Amino acid sequence: MMNRSLWMGVALTALMAGGAAAQELKFAPGEEARFNWQSFEDFKSAHGDLKGQSLTLFGPWRGDDEILFNSVLAYFREATGVDARYSSSENYEQQIVIDTQAGSPPNIAILPQPGLLADLASKGFLVPLGDETANWVKENYGAGESWIGYGTYKGKDGAEAFYAFPYKADVKSLVWYVPENFEEAGYEVPETMEDLLALSDQIVEDGGVPWCIGLGSGGATGWPATDWVEDLMLRTQPAETYDKWVINEIKFNDPAVVGAIEEFGKIARNDKYVSGGVAAVASTDFRDSPKGLFDIPPKCYLHHQASFIPSFFPDGVELGADADFFYMPTYQAKADLGTPVLGAGTLVTITKDSPAAQAFIEFLKTPIAHEVWMAQAAFLTPYKGVNVEAYANDPLKKQGDILTSATTFRFDASDLMPGKIGAGAFWTGMIDYVGGKDAEAVATDIQNAWDGLN
Repeated sequence: MMNRSLWMGVALTALMAGGAAAQELKFAPGEEARFNWQSFEDFKSAHGDLKGQSLTLFGPWRGDDEILFNSVLAYFREATGVDARYSSSENYEQQIVIDTQAGSPPNIAILPQPGLLADLASKGFLVPLGDETANWVKENYGAGESWIGYGTYKGKDGAEAFYAFPYKADVKSLVWYVPENFEEAGYEVPETMEDLLALSDQIVEDGGVPWCIGLGSGGATGWPATDWVEDLMLRTQPAETYDKWVINEIKFNDPAVVGAIEEFGKIARNDKYVSGGVAAVASTDFRDSPKGLFDIPPKCYLHHQASFIPSFFPDGVELGADADFFYMPTYQAKADLGTPVLGAGTLVTITKDSPAAQAFIEFLKTPIAHEVWMAQAAFLTPYKGVNVEAYANDPLKKQGDILTSATTFRFDASDLMPGKIGAGAFWTGMIDYVGGKDAEAVATDIQNAWDGLN
């Protein structure tokens, strides 16, 4: 839940009439060693005979992200001669359904919702990308099997196929802190969850408060707690159990899920652990909750949140210096579960086939298709073939490393669940839980709500 772009700072690019970007290439081919220009030249040699063809692309990126994507698309145009035009809509999820059902889809549809794409595939609206592309993702992406899973759906004939190419990811498994605070107190970044809990105890013993947590978000109050539970599910249970939970094959009040909720409670329901005490957890807005890291003396030392949260840090905070993050560690006692990462991502599909559409999928296999956006802002990729030195800053580079070294990647569970559960009963249940209600009772309430959908 709640994905936002970080670290914007890109000059606006002129747009020509009709919607296609009339921009020069952001980085001149061959001029900067941090880019894999050979991949661009090889792609150009293989697909440079498509001049005169057109390609329509439709997706979620608007504003700054649209400008950034168009800066990438410019290289595809340059290499192929294709008139490639990207568009979006405020209600892009509904619009793509309308367009496909009306028989007027774009060539390429880009969506961050695997569930919606699975529905489109089941109705025959997506074109399979083939085993060769699926194998390429498996071999070239960190946690490649996970990404293949999020792009594999049943078609209209009931047979499974790979339909969706992953491009651009977001990371949620992060804990934020202020390096200066750690240095002054003599604390070290924990390498295991056991160490993280021991650090929390040490902070309390030293007279401090370890955590800032805020679940407030207006009508969406409670969603930050779902990220906590999802991260803890991946650290206490196999990924297969997580997957079954998402589709209700494992019930919400199963001991595996209740156990993850209770792990969250070890922190969120401990008055000594959270700034303002437990009573403040539900009432503190998530946008305000990290600010305690920067108070003097600090009101807290740790904050669990996704990669977008620096947008709400105080003005002038420099990432990597005034604030930093570490991967939310795993339990030493559960080392067999590997290094899972919770997050989200966008998936690229073909909804109207053409040689230009096939070429665009091939373009996404080039490092340059990733590095151009990486070098500007707000882009992470699990593609192991990119030059990490192309990242715009060290925090992005560090998050990119978390992605490529992940053994498992899983989408936010609440975003994959039915809306009345993932964006309803799960949210409110977490508020009830931090308010003192028993974890199993809360989980049973959520399961009852899910049963009521049938």
